[in-house]
Amino acid sequence: MRKAIFPGTFDPFTIGHYSVVERALTFMDEIVIGIGINENKNTYFPIEKREEMIRELYKDNPCIKVMSYDCLTIDFAQQVEAQFIVRGIRTVKDFEYEETIADINRKLAGIETILLFTEPELTCVSSTIVRELLTYNKDISQFIPKGMKMND
Repeated sequence: MRKAIFPGTFDPFTIGHYSVVERALTFMDEIVIGIGINENKNTYFPIEKREEMIRELYKDNPCIKVMSYDCLTIDFAQQVEAQFIVRGIRTVKDFEYEETIADINRKLAGIETILLFTEPELTCVSSTIVRELLTYNKDISQFIPKGMKMND
């Protein structure tokens, strides 16, 4: 069974993230969306809310699991017995950063990273921008997956 983790802060989970998961499902049997807990990041949504929103979005898909973690990403991958890490790339800067991390992860744990380039129409979408729009009470519906519930 081919199992991957898709790690990130996902604050919030955007249509770009959704696209990466959907595309990765074409060659993975299971994907664990791993929500990293990073005390140094100021998040808009608490970790429990992010887990709930993403879990609800994928509730009918048994190939998707949603978990949070508070350790190195490679340690999380090993805990859930994933052989791969899936990452989305929007820019050259993203690529350079992800390439370095992928090399380290392969050396430390033998885990391969699969980089998926963002679809051109989604390159402008980032959690940072969506968070800023939320802060100013703007409508973000076009930037999050259809069916994702932001409020209770």
